[in-house]
Amino acid sequence: MAHILDNPIYNALKTGNKKLSADGSRAVHFRRDVAPFAGMENNSSADFKALSAFDPQVSPLVIFTPVKLNIPGKFEVIHEFEMQQMVYKGGMPIAAAPQPVTELDESHIPQMLELTELTKPGPFLERTIEFGNYTGIFEDGKLVSMAGQRLQPSPYIELSAVCTHPDYLGRGYAGTLLNEQVKKVLQVRGTPFLHVLASNKAAISVYERVGFETRSPMFGYVLNIKK
Repeated sequence: MAHILDNPIYNALKTGNKKLSADGSRAVHFRRDVAPFAGMENNSSADFKALSAFDPQVSPLVIFTPVKLNIPGKFEVIHEFEMQQMVYKGGMPIAAAPQPVTELDESHIPQMLELTELTKPGPFLERTIEFGNYTGIFEDGKLVSMAGQRLQPSPYIELSAVCTHPDYLGRGYAGTLLNEQVKKVLQVRGTPFLHVLASNKAAISVYERVGFETRSPMFGYVLNIKK
């Protein structure tokens, strides 16, 4: 039997993130203002046909898979990339955060969008905050580091949008926020996991220090539905 994390987007849309999903059965996607991710039941030709039936205006769509795929001609491949999927293997973090950590809300969206546009941690849209549980660190009223939660293929919860303004790197902010997010997930009896570009060795090193271990390579595709 395939592991639930082999198909994290589809399983998230069918379980923990169901309230954020658009209509679909074999293929589903998040509301367009929340996230560009889509998932298919088993990436079969029938699944791709169901995906291609969506309104092209929901494009571009991002899919994750544990193996490379032959993308049908009904789609334009804008970009493909390789990731590592990492799962938390440590215990409950016990150290207190050395910097004040702020729970982020709707009032912080403009700064969240500005920071993610600068640092490019992954797709972050106007309503991505609806995934919930975003936290940040401020300096002189400015959001300089943040992290949150995204895909929730129960009982796993993905940590995401981990980013720090380049002028504030090297201060341990990412590690602090990761530990706080890990606590949040463990407190609800979930298991933290995340995705990171395979080429991002610096981030992988941070995640390993916090307690994450690589579970599997993953491949991502950014697709447009052809009209």
